[in-house]
Amino acid sequence: MRSRELTLTNKRGLHARAATKLVNCCAPFAATVMVSHGERRANATNVMALLMLAAPCGTSLIIDVEGEHADEAMIAITALFEARFEEDE
Repeated sequence: MRSRELTLTNKRGLHARAATKLVNCCAPFAATVMVSHGERRANATNVMALLMLAAPCGTSLIIDVEGEHADEAMIAITALFEARFEEDE
């Protein structure tokens, strides 16, 4: 399993649009992606579960990825976070 801490730097945090982008980012990979914020944990295939993490800008999330394409999925997820979910300039 690959694990990494990533920080939300987009202005709105993990809101509906960003959560949907994360789900779509993970979809092509044969990997299970779990996102944790404190005691809460969500599967990255479920937009509603991601929204329940209630993660605003500045929140650090733990991303756990396992499966055949874990490395590729983690690279794509990291790039999405670094691009601020393609929302901010």
